[in-house]
Amino acid sequence: MAEISSPDPRECPVARSLEAIGDRWSLMIVRDAFDDVRRFSEFQKSLGVAKNILASRLKALVEVGVFDIRPASDGSAYKEYVLTEKGREIFPIVVALRQWGERFAFEPHETRSVLLDNASGEPVMRMAVRSVSGEVLGPGDCHRVRVVSEP
Repeated sequence: MAEISSPDPRECPVARSLEAIGDRWSLMIVRDAFDDVRRFSEFQKSLGVAKNILASRLKALVEVGVFDIRPASDGSAYKEYVLTEKGREIFPIVVALRQWGERFAFEPHETRSVLLDNASGEPVMRMAVRSVSGEVLGPGDCHRVRVVSEP
């Protein structure tokens, strides 16, 4: 890839990601899918979201390739929303948001959920941005550049 200076905000991967999945309900739907929620009625019950909003968000998530629609696994007439590989790749984003929320969105004595590792039963380790050598990086340790993929 050839490096070009002066990043253009319209070419920002963060902006494009937010356009695809950055809506509150979209991320909550994906969060529930990580907990094996698959049917429209299950999402609606879990989230308490209006049916028209849920339908539009699920449709958009299918259109961008986060979910596939499949026949119900139990053989019933229902359809299920199943995360694609693209959808499963959102997991670290949801975990990062969860960890930020655990740290900053609750008062010390408020009840909250915690994400546990199935194997150990312990809370998942805090995520960190790391260099190729394993060092933890902060915003001042990184910069962005515009690149154009070569054919």
